[in-house]
Amino acid sequence: MRCQDCKEKDSTVSMTHIINNEKVILNLCRECAAKRGFHSPLDSIPFPLANLLTGMLSPAPSSKKTAQAVGLPDLTCSQCQLTFTEFSRLGRFGCGNCYNTFREKLQGLLRKIHGSSLHRGKLPPMLSEDGNAIKEQERLQAELDRAIEAEDFERAADLRDKIKSLVNEDEAQTEKEKENV
Repeated sequence: MRCQDCKEKDSTVSMTHIINNEKVILNLCRECAAKRGFHSPLDSIPFPLANLLTGMLSPAPSSKKTAQAVGLPDLTCSQCQLTFTEFSRLGRFGCGNCYNTFREKLQGLLRKIHGSSLHRGKLPPMLSEDGNAIKEQERLQAELDRAIEAEDFERAADLRDKIKSLVNEDEAQTEKEKENV
């Protein structure tokens, strides 16, 4: 979406004003938002996690070359224009799309922090049944991948069918829940 003021750059800031009980939404680029006096309320707040992340993301002391110095392009989020270098320095994302943009580079960081890049924690009680189905589906998918790798295609076909039936059951349950609402 283009900036509503300059109509040249992509909008990265959504401002909502309520004046006389009337809601006005403006989608602006950073420069036009700054001209209107908008600044992120998080800019002035110290973010101690940034120091931790910066230390974990910075290159090893023996290798002082940055991605730009080596000639590698720096990843940039298509929505908020945040670069991975800026994220490494700030320690926080600019928008939700940053997670997808920087996904590959974050895998190592998540492994350092959590020991894995996949969430394996507990689910809320009301989602525990759904969680069991999800875990079963993940288990079957991993087993299917191993069967394909081992070229055991009969087993792979059985696992594929089990996964499809789980997905169909889940969709049917979702439809029932929608009808009851």
